[in-house]
Amino acid sequence: MPLTCADIPKLLCAILLPPIGVFLEKGCDNHLIICILLTILGYIPGIIYACYIILFY
Repeated sequence: MPLTCADIPKLLCAILLPPIGVFLEKGCDNHLIICILLTILGYIPGIIYACYIILFY
């Protein structure tokens, strides 16, 4: 799926606070819970997961 203009603010949110970027993309779903846990365990894994969700869904 190509990158659109709507994905740019989501990616910025994903870099600053990864769960917000996932919430904007998928809503309250199991992906949000996974992202919150990864962000708590380590900030970088949360960012990677959030960018993956935004770019591939």
